[in-house]
Amino acid sequence: MDSVITTAKLSHTLLEDVLAILIGTLMVSFGIILLRQSGALTGGTAGMAFLLHYLTHVSFGIAFFLLNLPFYYLSIHRMGWNFTLKTFCAVALVSLFSDLHTLFIHIDHLNPFYATLFGNIIMGLGFIVLFRHKASLGGVNILALYLQDKYAIRAGKFQMAVDVTIVLASLFVVSIPMLITSVLGATILNLIIAMNHRPGRYTV
Repeated sequence: MDSVITTAKLSHTLLEDVLAILIGTLMVSFGIILLRQSGALTGGTAGMAFLLHYLTHVSFGIAFFLLNLPFYYLSIHRMGWNFTLKTFCAVALVSLFSDLHTLFIHIDHLNPFYATLFGNIIMGLGFIVLFRHKASLGGVNILALYLQDKYAIRAGKFQMAVDVTIVLASLFVVSIPMLITSVLGATILNLIIAMNHRPGRYTV
């Protein structure tokens, strides 16, 4: 008789979730610092926070935290309290870390093209860590994950379309070369998500 190998579906422990959210938000917030210092943009709620930061000089962290507040209603009703609480913590930590990093890191010279691309790569990896532990960074992430779970619309592809649209709408804020670099960076970020966050790819 053929042997059948089964894999038990194990849930993440509370400690694993806490560490993952800390690591994921540290990665994303550091990527944000690279983008902010290079004068680049990105998509999603972070992109809108960048626009507010550049136009009004309000802290990115404050703008990012406030812009996410309306999306928690959808998250609670569609994704559940567990996901929403994790996401709220992740958003709060990114808002905090994105301002705290500058107290410990000072970069005298940074190539904008390199910083934009590398920053988006770091952010993409941070997103994957958060997604694997049933958390997100709110806003468009919540909508993208909901559409993927409900209608099997790939989160990466949906967010790529939204992000590129937001970056293109930011033409009046940045130069053409930086706009092109920002679009390329947002594309790379969402390709990372599309390749690594697919329905049924992971067992936990």
